[in-house]
Amino acid sequence: MSGNWKIAAVSIASIVLITVNLYLIEKKESKVERTVFVENWTKVKKDTITDTIQTNGVIKPVEEYDIYFDAKKNDFKKFLVKEGDSITAGSSLFEYKATELDALKASLEAEKTAAEGERAGIEEYIGKLRSYQGTVTSEPEAAIDESVEKNLNIDITTSSSDLIKSNIEQEMYKQELEKNRLDEKVKMLDAKLSSIEEQSSAIVTTSEADGVVKNINKNLENPIISIVSTNMAIEGYFSGEEMKKAEVGMTIKASSSDSKKALKGTIGRIHSYPAEEPSLKKDNRFPFQALIEPEGEETEPLLVGSKVNLTVITNEKAGVPSIPIEAVQYQKHPYIYKLTNKGHVDKHYITKGLKAEGKQEIIKGPSVGDVILLKPNVAVKNHSYFITPIQFEKVKARTYKKFTSREKVRYLLLGILEK
Repeated sequence: MSGNWKIAAVSIASIVLITVNLYLIEKKESKVERTVFVENWTKVKKDTITDTIQTNGVIKPVEEYDIYFDAKKNDFKKFLVKEGDSITAGSSLFEYKATELDALKASLEAEKTAAEGERAGIEEYIGKLRSYQGTVTSEPEAAIDESVEKNLNIDITTSSSDLIKSNIEQEMYKQELEKNRLDEKVKMLDAKLSSIEEQSSAIVTTSEADGVVKNINKNLENPIISIVSTNMAIEGYFSGEEMKKAEVGMTIKASSSDSKKALKGTIGRIHSYPAEEPSLKKDNRFPFQALIEPEGEETEPLLVGSKVNLTVITNEKAGVPSIPIEAVQYQKHPYIYKLTNKGHVDKHYITKGLKAEGKQEIIKGPSVGDVILLKPNVAVKNHSYFITPIQFEKVKARTYKKFTSREKVRYLLLGILEK
């Protein structure tokens, strides 16, 4: 008898459950009618978004210097270097005989005299700057040399002492650099004059920079010698679309099978004109050069001609609110659906920022930690209720057994009748 009673009770409860649910589904404006099944959702995260250009490049010297020879006015004697030689600034490259040696000597001496005169003028000017610098604090109204006042490029009568001192120090630093340049020039001219005096009939051409002798033209056709720098760079091409994003100074990262360490650096030069004449049949390619940052004395030498995979960082934002791109919907303006604590799916318009790597920055909209709906399978009405799949791994039988019979009936009725 008791068994029949249980069967009857279960049957009645099932009929009631089905009936109530059918009523709620068919009822106009019912919650069931506007309930969305949410299977995929995520949270607004604080993240770093990096927009990049992925391209290829090749390792090449940063610069190439060409040395020329005037065969019409001079008689060539011999080369003093071979292809592949490492040289420094001032290294002898080749000898030649000047047809008008005395005229050349006079020209070099005149150039040396001019450089020494310019250097003497700079030394005198630096002395005036030092003299005036000492009077700025103690004698604000002290007279100033006209050349000093003109070159400082500030109004002495209205500028503060600190500003005047700062400008004086900058001007002195600039003049010291120029004086050092003239010192080197005088040394170079002395070396050439000494060579003329000692050899009387031979002149030596020297290198103006460190590098490696790349090519020697033994037919004496110009350039007679080509020298490449020892510093390496990465050269490659940007497409037309990449050119819209690329700028000089952008950070780069590169990897090569010939190097164990990743290379870092910046874009140093971008050619604004294509490598080949523009044509309807070909896509434009714009040459660029990326400078590689040295990493100390232990940096392994880079092999010229090595191929590299290059990443150019065009934009990067750290610690910004981020969501997956597929969560963004469009209807005149971009928006997303936020899942509220009260069980609603609410539409929120957003202001977009940087988009890259499958992520979308939110400038204005939901905050970090808010739960949002990923791209839904069906159309969603604003302020709809939502339900989610049961997470069975979180349903424990022992928890159910702790409920009293009265609590079980109460929660069952709540599940059936809750609106």
